[in-house]
Amino acid sequence: MIEAIEDPMAFARVAWLTAEEGGRKSGPPTAPVYAATCVFPLGGDSEVQPGWPAAGDALSILLQAAPTGGKGPGTYKVDFLARDLARQFLHVGAEVLVMEGPAVVARAVILEVTDSPEQRT
Repeated sequence: MIEAIEDPMAFARVAWLTAEEGGRKSGPPTAPVYAATCVFPLGGDSEVQPGWPAAGDALSILLQAAPTGGKGPGTYKVDFLARDLARQFLHVGAEVLVMEGPAVVARAVILEVTDSPEQRT
């Protein structure tokens, strides 16, 4: 189990859906780092991909609640298992649908993209 995200790729505001909205019955995760799949809505996906977002191209996402530090409540550190695949989608304002199986459990908006170690060389 990953205990902390030391060098996040981004920060995002995450809104967890309620059980009534189709989200997690147990509420937001309590693990130090939550791992799930996600998709980035690119516009028009639901019209061209049957079963979207569950049938969309998913990435493995890692989320860790961040101290607010001026960013406000609901702010999370964001990282990905396949960083190179995720990097092309990351920009301020990008939307992310966090999923458990075929169900969307949270919606996130990227607030900040950080300078990753790969980009510091």
